[in-house]
Amino acid sequence: MASWHVPRFFRGLSRRDFISTGMKGMAIVSVPMFFGRDPLAALTAAPAGTTPADLFARFGIDESILRQVMVAALERGGDFCDLYFQHTISSYIGLEDKIVNQAYTSVDLGVGIRVVKGDQTGFSFTEDLSVPAMRDAARTAAAIAEGPAGKAPTSFTHQKLPNHYVINTGWENVSADRKVPFLQKLNDLIFAGDKRIIKASAALMDDTSFVLLASSDGLITYDYQPMAQLRASCSAEQDGRRENSYADLCGREGIEFFTAERVKTIAADAVRRTVSLFDATKPEGGEMEVVLEAGSSGILLHEAIGHGMEADFNRKGISIFADKIGKPVAEKFVTIVDDGTNPNVRGSLNVDDEGNGTQRTYLVQDGVLASYMHDRISASHYKVQPTGNGRRESFRFAPMPRMRNTYMLPGPHKRDEIIASVKKGILAEMFTNGQVFIGAGDFTFYVKSGYLIENGKLTRPVKDINIIGNGPEVLRKVVMVADDFKMADGGWTCGKDGQGVPVSMGLPTVKVSSITVGGVQS
Repeated sequence: MASWHVPRFFRGLSRRDFISTGMKGMAIVSVPMFFGRDPLAALTAAPAGTTPADLFARFGIDESILRQVMVAALERGGDFCDLYFQHTISSYIGLEDKIVNQAYTSVDLGVGIRVVKGDQTGFSFTEDLSVPAMRDAARTAAAIAEGPAGKAPTSFTHQKLPNHYVINTGWENVSADRKVPFLQKLNDLIFAGDKRIIKASAALMDDTSFVLLASSDGLITYDYQPMAQLRASCSAEQDGRRENSYADLCGREGIEFFTAERVKTIAADAVRRTVSLFDATKPEGGEMEVVLEAGSSGILLHEAIGHGMEADFNRKGISIFADKIGKPVAEKFVTIVDDGTNPNVRGSLNVDDEGNGTQRTYLVQDGVLASYMHDRISASHYKVQPTGNGRRESFRFAPMPRMRNTYMLPGPHKRDEIIASVKKGILAEMFTNGQVFIGAGDFTFYVKSGYLIENGKLTRPVKDINIIGNGPEVLRKVVMVADDFKMADGGWTCGKDGQGVPVSMGLPTVKVSSITVGGVQS
């Protein structure tokens, strides 16, 4: 399911304050031994770049150490192994009614070691990057295999990749006093936006990860991964009735992304979405035409359809799409992609968590199911190349096929044409909670806000309704797709098997001929 994830880190502490804060429970700190060097200095130093030497120094390793750990990982006959090193610095600062009331810290470091034998995976991790600790973890992961020892590589090739998230200033170099003004400005703009506003809150979350991945096929891959989210929420009161909503902006961006104009837009959207609910009604329920608003309505595409196209569910025969490759699943004007190359978008990746370069993968092309999303294991099973979809929450987890930015490409219709074609239906604008059964694709989603469509016109705002249906069936019922594609810019985190990863989604305005709407008298 999609959810909002709050990272944690408060920059700008002295070493003494940093340690003291951690002891008080305000920080989560994992500091391994760095072979006699000052561990805190190694963790908090500004990044020197993305050269092999820089990243080896950050993790206190070199190629000879990698080989030693791989020898232990392959000693029981694994086909393949990889080592995933990750150092993450996170920050959260929250403001409520003009007062900074929260600041959380997280500095995390460790390595995940995976051994693959056929389609079986052995996995272990350690926060201690000493050679003995990593060898012990490698031997734990190696227990999946039984046979003659495999060979570690004698040399490594450093993989060069494009950069899909260029930024000017890394968040690890931004102090708290540069962040708080954004929150104060949001607060002031929200209260100025409407006299009915009675409460406002704002939060800035940022996250920086340094990743180094080495595999037994002799590749070393490294990446510097920024992330930031600015969020505002508010409550309003009218005639004794209260409503609330929010707006946010998220991406693999630096602080320069949050311009005065963007801050103003976030505040205005939060206010508009909140006060519009005073005029909203709950419509009569039943089967009706549903128009999905361009942008964040892509969450329905992600949850109800996208998960069913992840290759592990199909390899295991769980997904309803398991036998649909090469077969029509939608109208010819429907094309759906999962893309890791969109510049600075939340779900984009320079490299997946197995060391595979990212790409645009066509899932549905001209209405035909063209591909699944593959990691290394599923690609081997299907005898295809990995699609760059092997992802993990952190070094504490093994990778699996996951979405990145999943969206439908523009179609041949116009938004006004789509609205005009609806006799009675709803325009679904903002989704919150939902539940999806991935095998069959059955779903229910809560629509926070939208509009009633009557005789081809948007009439009254609607709220607090559910839409209920089946993902593959809804895909077949997509009868119009507009040319107004929009990528959602919110902070979505997708959950699967206990792991959360950042994703995004997008959609043009889309008309579905029939979905069950849960309203009054339904």
